[in-house]
Amino acid sequence: MAEPRRFLSASGVPIALRRRQHSASCRELAVRGPRLQLRSLSAVTSAVWLAAYGLFALSENSMVLSAAIFITLIGLIIYLHFVKIDQESLLVIGSLGIQVTSSYASGKESTTFIEMAQVKDVVINEAIHMQKVIYYLCILLQDPEDPQGVSEVVPLFQSSKPRLDCLIEVYKSCQEILEQRKTVPQSNEIK
Repeated sequence: MAEPRRFLSASGVPIALRRRQHSASCRELAVRGPRLQLRSLSAVTSAVWLAAYGLFALSENSMVLSAAIFITLIGLIIYLHFVKIDQESLLVIGSLGIQVTSSYASGKESTTFIEMAQVKDVVINEAIHMQKVIYYLCILLQDPEDPQGVSEVVPLFQSSKPRLDCLIEVYKSCQEILEQRKTVPQSNEIK
């Protein structure tokens, strides 16, 4: 296992890319964003509770404090379970397919598997967003009716949004495995 390489996201936040090669045709690439900062979490919680205490002092209604605590806890649970993604990983297995996993701060994982027969290519695409060019990695899915066409574009690393230098490393790793897949059927046909 190689040491994680440090990069920056599109917004300038530090991220780390970890590459693992399980075999010649199996590679795992994981992008980890910054961990949830206890200091910022405490600051937001304290600000909400201080505002609630100020409203309680004005209105002398204890429901304000109870509601603030309840809303803060529910908001925190929703944020950790559905919004804050700690790590996004890509497992490329040349003979099977590509598995895309998002790991949330609460420990929940969301996994999508794409069969290799459906994968047309992995490309770096660009988009213009608010006077900036943003690059992103995506999987092009082959159209079942038109072999030359693309039926769907699946964007990767949507939460961490790595910059181009990081995307190029991931792209090269994916292309190495995809090239192996393209050459294997040809060598079998020759025999």
